[in-house]
Amino acid sequence: MTQKKYALDDDLCLLKEALEKLLAWYLVSARDLPWRKTTDPYKIWISEIMLQQTRVEAVKEYYARFLGELPDIGSLADATEEQVLKLWEGLGYYSRARNLKKAAEVIVSEYDGVFPSRWEQIRKLPGIGDYTAGSISSIAFGLPYPAVDGNVLRVVSRLLNSFDDITEQKTKTKMTDMLKQVYPAQNCSEVTQSLMELGAIICIPNGQPKCEECPLQSLCRANCLGTVSELPVKKGKAKRKIQPKTVFLLQCGDEYAIQKREEKGLLYGMWQLPNCDGHWSVKEIRQQFFNSKSVKKLDFYRHIFTHIEWEMMGYHIIVEEKNSDYLWKTAEEIRENYAIPGAFRPFLKAMKT
Repeated sequence: MTQKKYALDDDLCLLKEALEKLLAWYLVSARDLPWRKTTDPYKIWISEIMLQQTRVEAVKEYYARFLGELPDIGSLADATEEQVLKLWEGLGYYSRARNLKKAAEVIVSEYDGVFPSRWEQIRKLPGIGDYTAGSISSIAFGLPYPAVDGNVLRVVSRLLNSFDDITEQKTKTKMTDMLKQVYPAQNCSEVTQSLMELGAIICIPNGQPKCEECPLQSLCRANCLGTVSELPVKKGKAKRKIQPKTVFLLQCGDEYAIQKREEKGLLYGMWQLPNCDGHWSVKEIRQQFFNSKSVKKLDFYRHIFTHIEWEMMGYHIIVEEKNSDYLWKTAEEIRENYAIPGAFRPFLKAMKT
């Protein structure tokens, strides 16, 4: 580990020079992405929320479909929660979608449907933190506000050879403040996106960074000192809790059972297949569903959330009578009208259309 102390002025000078080099690199090397073809704050907002915790390639299709059905703030505010969640189906972290609708309603009621243009106003909207407020402010409105996420923290840590723990808020605050001091008055949109781009495709989070392709290679202290692989510093994550689950694909005639989850906790308020904690045997299932005509075991799936991991066994169970505790719908109706979280979607493959 090679740690060296540098004066703040030296760090700021390095950051300023790096941003100038990054801007020149980005203008000729940026990927062609749909949300980079607009300065509409609504469209940029949707893309930024979708891109949180989600790969770029996965977002493209969702982004196009979402804007196709809800092209502006007013249509999002007027949409039902069920419609918004259905458009979000498969992206996960569904609170993001709920907060989009809540924020749209606030914009309609408090700003006459016009997206606010000040950082402080944007930051107060539901579901928007410092990062998203910074990205919208700079990309849509050209304001000198950095958007500091994991990608940017990694780039800055390596550039400055900083061994500050990036999981700590004080580190994020410090690096954000430093960037604010050197952000240019012009080209703020491109500067913000250049930092994002470098962290996404060159100074990557997993595996060996592509230092030989980096426009900041000659400036990067970590590259010069041989500490790239040691940075950024992140405290260890808590081990995920393993939770066994048994999922029931209940069929009666040509209809299948779904139910709503509780209005609190993980995946709250979402539609799901009936399920229970623990791994049930065929004998236990026949005892529970005594009117079952057949029980067929489905493939095992593992679904990973941030802090918990579901180990999911599934059974396709044909029953003679419908249980009124569930909502019964055809496979086509479920696929078209009900948002089913990704954890349960693999079991939907066994439904017959």
